[in-house]
Amino acid sequence: MPSQPAVLAEAAAALRDAAKSGNCIPPLRVSYPGLDAADAYAIQRMNSERRLAEGRRMVGCKIGLTARAVQVQLGVDRPDFGVLFDDMSFGDAEPIPMQQLHQPKVEAEIAFVLGRDLDMGNPGHAEVIRAVDHVLPAIEIVGSRIAGWDIRFVDTVADNASSGAFVLGGSPRLLREIDLRLCGMVMNRRGEPVSVGAGAACLGNPVNAVVWLARTMAALGQPLRAGDLVLSGALGPMVPVAPGDVFESCINGLGSVRAVFETAPATKEPQ
Repeated sequence: MPSQPAVLAEAAAALRDAAKSGNCIPPLRVSYPGLDAADAYAIQRMNSERRLAEGRRMVGCKIGLTARAVQVQLGVDRPDFGVLFDDMSFGDAEPIPMQQLHQPKVEAEIAFVLGRDLDMGNPGHAEVIRAVDHVLPAIEIVGSRIAGWDIRFVDTVADNASSGAFVLGGSPRLLREIDLRLCGMVMNRRGEPVSVGAGAACLGNPVNAVVWLARTMAALGQPLRAGDLVLSGALGPMVPVAPGDVFESCINGLGSVRAVFETAPATKEPQ
């Protein structure tokens, strides 16, 4: 049974306060027992609408929980999604302020930019492939307002799929030029490998993840549109970030992208 609107509004406000103050909060599933997936997405939507009202602009979506091992860990059998906003975007090697991040970690991904709307019912693989204008290497900086990353499905969904920021590479590629399933990935921290993977780690092929998102958003009456950015999911394990870190993700056939973090400390939960 869905939770009362007042409960959802209180949970949404708790997440906003945590993001603003940097003081992480206990898991929502503990503070608000009985929250389900619908509740979590309702909380996410409340805070997305608040950000839009404050002048932010929606630029696309991110897909999370694309690795089977992570799904098992969180007790689910499907991915989730969050909303990407204009103020979350950084360019290749552009300094990223640590102050706006929360318990940050990085993961290498493939970003899709759409050239056509996907507003038909139940979009298929062929329709999604035709709609993709280009792909780019990306680094997502995930973050959690939940203390110690103690999350389950409702916690991460409500927290905008544990989003933080993202970095896009500057060399777009056409989808037909590359086999995304076989794209090998290595992410280095100051030259030392810290994460390896491939396109197959993302639901078997990152295109599958985008199809899942396109169908989900169409069913919600919020179809993906031309110009939307989609972060399709991690290609390898995520890695914690420390102030001053420099990460470079190299993806075969797509090139590289770098995330450069400033030296000021990130916001942390109270000791």
